[in-house]
Amino acid sequence: MSAGAILPARGGLAPRLLDWMMRHPAMFTFLLVLPIVLWLGIVYIGSLIALLMQSFFSIDEFSGVVKHEFTLSTYAELLRPANFDIILRTVVMAAAVTLASAAIAFPIAYYAARYAKGKWKALFYIGIMLPLWSSYLVKVYAWKLVLAKEGILTWIFEKLHLMWLLDGVLALPVVGGNSLSVSYLGTFIVFIYIWLPYMIIPVQAALERVPGAMMEAASDLGATPGQSFRMVLFPLALPGIVAGSIFTFALTLGDYIIPQIIGSGRLFIGQAVYVQQGTAGNIPLAAAFTVVPIVIMGVYLWGARKMGAFDAL
Repeated sequence: MSAGAILPARGGLAPRLLDWMMRHPAMFTFLLVLPIVLWLGIVYIGSLIALLMQSFFSIDEFSGVVKHEFTLSTYAELLRPANFDIILRTVVMAAAVTLASAAIAFPIAYYAARYAKGKWKALFYIGIMLPLWSSYLVKVYAWKLVLAKEGILTWIFEKLHLMWLLDGVLALPVVGGNSLSVSYLGTFIVFIYIWLPYMIIPVQAALERVPGAMMEAASDLGATPGQSFRMVLFPLALPGIVAGSIFTFALTLGDYIIPQIIGSGRLFIGQAVYVQQGTAGNIPLAAAFTVVPIVIMGVYLWGARKMGAFDAL
C-alpha cells in the first residue's frame, strides 16, 4: 500500500513540508537540533575561539594598546612567580575542596542509598537541594558573618572554652589569619559548603547501582567490613565520586566571588581574569589565564571519561 493511501498529500506549502518531514524523521530531528547546534557553535565555541586568539596577542607596556601580532610571550608571563603562584594556589584549593567534599559526601550518600526509604529519601533530597534554591551571594555573605571574628562560630568556641584551639588554627602560617573570614581555611570551608551537593548526588546515584547482594557475598566469603569497602564498594562507587569531582573541581577552579568575599586577599584564577580584564586592561593576559582552567579541565575530563565517570552522571 502506498504512503499516499495512508496519509494523502495535502495542498499548500506548509502541509507539504510537514508531510515531507514526517516521512524523513532523520531530517526532522536534524532541523530540531539545528538551532541548538548553531547557538553552541556561534555563541559558545565561537567565543572560546575568539578568547584563544586573544591569548596569542600581547600588550604594549608603554601605551597599553593590544598588539595584534602572534606571540607566545603572554603565555610566558604565566610562568612568572606571581602569576604561577595564582595558578598553583587555585589548583591546590580545587583539589583540596574536591577531596574533602568526597570524604564528607560518601557517608551521607551511602546512608541515603542503603537506609533512607520513602519519605526519608524524599527528605534527604530536599535537604541536599534546599541550599541550591537560595541566592549564591546571600549564602557567601552569610558565611562571611558566621566566620567573622565577632561571628557565631567564634561565640560557640568561646562558650565551649575552645578558643585556644581556634587561635591555634588561625596561627598556622599558611591556612590561618586574623579570623576565619580572612583565611584560606575560611575560603576552603565555604567552597565545600557551596559545592557539596554537586558531589553528594552523583555518589548517591552510583551507590544506588551497587547491588546489596555483592556486599553480602563479600561478607560470606570472609571479607571484613574494611575489605568489603576497599575491594567492592569503593571501586564500584568510584565513577560516581569522579563524576562529582568534575563539578566540585571545575566550579572551584573558576570561582572568583568566594575568594573575593572570604579569604586572605591573594588572587585566584577567576580574580586574576577579572583584574587583568577590568582594572589592568590586559586582555591577552586575562585570556591566557582563562585558557589555563580550560586545559586543566580538558585533561581532567579525559581522565574521568576513562574511569567511566560519565556513566554516573
